[in-house]
Amino acid sequence: MDNKIKIRNKRISWEYFLIDKIVAGIVLTGTEIKSIREGKANLADSYCYFEGGELFVRNMHISEYLYGTYNNHLAKRDRKLLLNRRELKKMQRQVKEKSMTIVPVVLFINDKGYAKLEIALAKGKHFYDKRNTLKDKDHKREIDREMKK
Repeated sequence: MDNKIKIRNKRISWEYFLIDKIVAGIVLTGTEIKSIREGKANLADSYCYFEGGELFVRNMHISEYLYGTYNNHLAKRDRKLLLNRRELKKMQRQVKEKSMTIVPVVLFINDKGYAKLEIALAKGKHFYDKRNTLKDKDHKREIDREMKK
């Protein structure tokens, strides 16, 4: 399959330091996967949380399927993420001990046609960290301009 669906959360690298990334499966209904294949999803303001030893993603917006009937899904419902027990325990321990958060980075469809969500353990940036990120970005842009001349 030739899948080019990659829905990114562009604000994540601005607001957080990404420590560790993991790819997780996601439990979806039929109309949700059809909307994702059309590229109608948004990861802005979404985050992951633990409930009962399981990991869920909240505020991930998947638009309703245009041709869906009464079986259409809710746009912002909580969706379960599929990880093995060892990965879940490791992430839960780091969230509790080191006060980190888990954020979705990229939603994509793999070669087999399954929707996957790349999540990351992240630590929040302070205001001065964001200024440093802007400075680094500007320096890189200037260097690229000079290299092209």
